[in-house]
Formats: sequence, structure tokens, C-alpha cells
Amino acid sequence: MTDIFTGFGPDSTTDEVLEGIDLSGKRVLVTGVSAGLGVETARTLVAHGANVVGSVRDLDKARRATAGIEGPGTLEFVECDLSSLASVRACTDALNAKGDRFDAIIANAGVMAMPEKRETADGFEMQFGVNHLGHFVLVNRIAGLIKDGGRLVNLSSAGHCYSDVNLDDPNFDSTEYTPFGAYGRSKTANILFAVEFDRRHRGRGVRAAAVHPGGIQTELGRYMSEADMNALVESLKEAEAKGSPFKFKTVPQGAATSVWAGFKADADEIGGRYCEDCHVAALSVSVDILEGYEPYALDPDNARALWAKSEELVGERF
Repeated sequence: MTDIFTGFGPDSTTDEVLEGIDLSGKRVLVTGVSAGLGVETARTLVAHGANVVGSVRDLDKARRATAGIEGPGTLEFVECDLSSLASVRACTDALNAKGDRFDAIIANAGVMAMPEKRETADGFEMQFGVNHLGHFVLVNRIAGLIKDGGRLVNLSSAGHCYSDVNLDDPNFDSTEYTPFGAYGRSKTANILFAVEFDRRHRGRGVRAAAVHPGGIQTELGRYMSEADMNALVESLKEAEAKGSPFKFKTVPQGAATSVWAGFKADADEIGGRYCEDCHVAALSVSVDILEGYEPYALDPDNARALWAKSEELVGERF
């Protein structure tokens, strides 16, 4: 359904959202520009004139995936493995040394529903480590490069409804690991990070939002087992039975909310909020993985506590 306030909805595409918008001279950092939503986000931004810096783990893969991107804008890459804080810090050191400013950062990269518990190079549970802590360090170390009036867009997911963050046991040392429980924690963290980043930086006009792209069949689900995929399908069927229709989005539809929040939406409207289908989402009236947000995901006290815990885990204060 088209949102009466934004004029866009779940079927809107990136190019429809950016129609008539000239991004010439804008500089944007996008993480995960080697597949799926990251490639599409870079494509549409370049097509509308932006100069995009793609943060990627595998430079060769990224170059192959983006070979067809062209436009008045430009695309360059920086190497950054979000599962290694040493790699993240090397990347941010290079960006800070160069000193070029950004109009927006779109934190797009991520992993989903790993069937067995795995750890990053620094010993963090992989989904929390990559989806949240890697971006937490990356964005905060280059926050000074974001221009006044700039934006941060964190890709979250309706999957945040699976779980709140667990600040007492973030690495599943004493609680049972489940693929979607871990994914849910990381996606809730993405929202809470946006909430607290927005609070800390809105004094200079920098606003942050989290977005749910919708259900898209991309590489994100490459780690899911058959059993996990079946469980997800069953949960979607249950949601549909309660009256919430579901259909997969195309990649251009999935990336639309990212560019809407970054370049189309009113900054005060999306600052510190959770967005879906190119509009600000409402509080979920039930545990529904299809729409809305859970109260814990936008709780400011929860956001401040996560920030403090994240600083403790990575050994760096911002």
C-alpha cells in the first residue's frame, strides 16, 4: 500500500524514490557493495550523480559485481572486513588521513542466521560482531567526516522482533545459541545504535535512522540451513494468517527505503526512528515479523546501555 504521506510504498524502487533528485557533489559511504542491496544502492546513487565509496571485504568480488555501474557519479572501493576490528581500524585510519567528507553513510553490510555459532577475529559472536560492532567502530571512528546536516542509515530488519539485545551475554557464552535469536539481537542493535548516534549528533544536524528493507532473496541468506529456511517460511505463513500479507521484494524495491531515508525523507521525521516501505514505521501491535517495531528497539535507555557495552567490548570510547 502506498503511504499517503511519502507517496511511496513496498513496491517503490530506488530510481522512483530518487526521481528528479540530483546528487552531484554528494559523497556517500556504503558498506557491503559486493552483492544485493549494496550493489543496487551504489548503482542508483552513481546514476543520480553521487560519488560513492564502497566498503568491501573482497575487492575483486566487488569489482566484478559492480562492473555494469555507470553514470555521472563515481564509484571507488576501500577494503574493510567487518569481522576484524583491525581491518576496520585500518580502513578508518586511511579514510581519516585522506580527510574527504561524507554527506551520508549507509551501513548496509551484514550476515544472517548462521546455523552454528561462529566468532569474529576478535571473539565476538559473528552476527553481533559484523552487523553491529564492526559498523559501530567503523562509523564512530569516521563520524567527524560526516558533514553537518549529513545522515547515517543503518540497515536493520523486521527480524529484530526475534530478540532484544542481551548485554549480560552478548556472545552466547551462557545462553543457548539460535540462528534467528542471534540475528534478532544484531538487528535490534542496529536500531539502537541509530537511536543513540542520532541523539549524540543531531546538534550539528546529523541524523540517523534504521531501516527494514523487506524480504529480498539475496546473498544475505546464504548461511541458512534448510531447516531454518522452512522455519522462516512457517513464521511468514503464521503472520499471513493473522492478516499481514507477505511477498518478496525485488532488489531495487529492497534498497528503496535506504535511499529514501538517506536523501528523500525529512531529516527530523526519520531521525532516531525505524523505517520500512519508505515511511516511518509504527509500533507493532503484536509480535509480527512483517511490519512495525518492538518497543525495546527504540528505547533510549536501552540504546545508551548498548553504546556503553559496545565501547567496553571493542575497547574504545567515542
